[in-house]
Amino acid sequence: MNAVVMGISPDSLQSHQKFKKKYELTYPLLVDEEHHVADAYDVWKEKSMYGLTYWGNERTTVIIGPDGRIARIFRKVKVPEHVQEVTQAVSELT
Repeated sequence: MNAVVMGISPDSLQSHQKFKKKYELTYPLLVDEEHHVADAYDVWKEKSMYGLTYWGNERTTVIIGPDGRIARIFRKVKVPEHVQEVTQAVSELT
């Protein structure tokens, strides 16, 4: 589809390398340990699990169009149906 795929999270480089190998990913994983990118995209959020609160990335997909502008944002991504959503959105750009 002539698209570039990248992943980014605040996890360490070592964690990214391990994750990439485990899931045999073919795209780059970018490190944002200080969450500067997450802050810029407003995805660094307070979260909760089992009654505990913590800060982390809200799973989000951002599609940047050929013009360099944000074309679409998917927040609170649910993995199972997400591939189809993204494929459709990218195909609409071309």
